[in-house]
Amino acid sequence: SAFGITDVRIENVSGNLTDHFDPKARVIRLSDSVYNSRSVAAAGVAAHECGHAMQYAEGYGPIKLRNAIIPVCQIGSTLSTPMIILGFIFSWQPIVDIGILFFALATLFQLVTLPVEFNASRRALATLTSAGILSDNEKNSAKKVLSAAAMTYVAALAVSLVQLLRLILIFGGGRRRD
Repeated sequence: SAFGITDVRIENVSGNLTDHFDPKARVIRLSDSVYNSRSVAAAGVAAHECGHAMQYAEGYGPIKLRNAIIPVCQIGSTLSTPMIILGFIFSWQPIVDIGILFFALATLFQLVTLPVEFNASRRALATLTSAGILSDNEKNSAKKVLSAAAMTYVAALAVSLVQLLRLILIFGGGRRRD
């Protein structure tokens, strides 16, 4: 019942890096390596997922925005490459441009995800500290783990931005170079 959240269960899920909060089922699912561990890293990951549950409970704006754009971004992610390829093969620039736009939507999703993930990690550290679960030494270790995890989102966004720029430079503009 921490933070007024009483209807969220915690379950074990198979696999590695499969930890997540499912807002529809109201379940925090923790991978074997987190669920069955008492390590500082596992505590950090579990608390991070609890941070997502807190975001939903309070109606945190960025997570609402992320959820609102998920369907469009999933379509964009799925269709962007086939549309670019088909548009290029058939020399039909509008299809290429739509494919690039779809890729941009998927990149936008990654951008909107950043504040959600950083906020969940901040909440995790605050909770672990205020509840006295981690010592000062352990808090620093948990902070490093959570920061490293957050940097994977930053790296993914950077790769997507570079790829988007590359697509625009190669296929954008509607003109073919001879």
